[in-house]
Amino acid sequence: MNFTLIICTYQRPEPIIRLLNSVKKQKLYPNQILVIDGSLDNKTQEILQINPFRNLEYYQVDDNSRGLTKQRNFGIQKVNKASEIVCFLDDDTILRPFYFENLLATYIKFPNALGVGGYIIGGVKWEMADNQKQVSINHFCYDGYCRKDGSRFVLRKKMRLDADKPPAYFPDFGHGRSVSFLPPSGKIYPVEQLMGGVSSFKKTILEITKFSEYFEGYGLYEDADFTLRLSKRGKLYVNTAAQLEHHHETSGRPNQYKYGKMVVRNGWYVWRVKFPNPSLKARVKWNVTSLLLTLIRLSNSVTSTSKKEAFTEACGRIVGWWSLLLNPPRIQ
Repeated sequence: MNFTLIICTYQRPEPIIRLLNSVKKQKLYPNQILVIDGSLDNKTQEILQINPFRNLEYYQVDDNSRGLTKQRNFGIQKVNKASEIVCFLDDDTILRPFYFENLLATYIKFPNALGVGGYIIGGVKWEMADNQKQVSINHFCYDGYCRKDGSRFVLRKKMRLDADKPPAYFPDFGHGRSVSFLPPSGKIYPVEQLMGGVSSFKKTILEITKFSEYFEGYGLYEDADFTLRLSKRGKLYVNTAAQLEHHHETSGRPNQYKYGKMVVRNGWYVWRVKFPNPSLKARVKWNVTSLLLTLIRLSNSVTSTSKKEAFTEACGRIVGWWSLLLNPPRIQ
């Protein structure tokens, strides 16, 4: 397949070189690589001039096109006419050698796929399921694999607020389990959500469906919004054999207060895009879960090693929740 890779970046010259070096080692190499740079300096441009890569086109955008969703939409306009598939990668990821081969093979196996996501490895220890783990409240098990659940999910289980759908599907009260809760089985799973920084889509669907520019700057949950809307049109899949690492660079991220506020406001927005008229029970569960997660984060300001970060994020969540009453996001 003829395919294009779009990398949207902001103030991360070193990470993007590490990513592109892993792209260079791929069995399948992109026919076009678009680097859409929203940086406020020229360091990314300069490092790419020193380290050239085949088929790469560089664009530095101004204020009007800066921000993750705006940069993605800008990049889509620059995709070659011959491209069939458009891949998106975060600039702080590193690919395993067969990432593109396994990703694109999914479209051959499932011709009805509108989008296919890759699978982030590392950071989570999965084990084969057994009877003891499957009944344990401290474990999450799926498709023959189990992993230890974090304290927030254990508490949600005790309060009957855990997600009632498989990973990467969206419950009617929001607050589902993400793609990261799919096991490293090597299988392909149908989903409703993809992670935007490890995703791909048919070019034809990107010509009629755009990323919402409601999500300014960092764009938290912009991928959930886009793929939940897309899942109403057709099928989405995650191929757990298309593997990569995500290194979570701190540069270019918002401060913890802004992040906490976005978690609540953007989370509410995505929920209401998917369910414009939720039931009273779903409304209660969304709010109770949001407040529970805020209290957990507030408690981290006492128990964790990053006390200041936890406290400021909790404050952002509290302000974000109250702002929903006074100034809720306008659904686009």
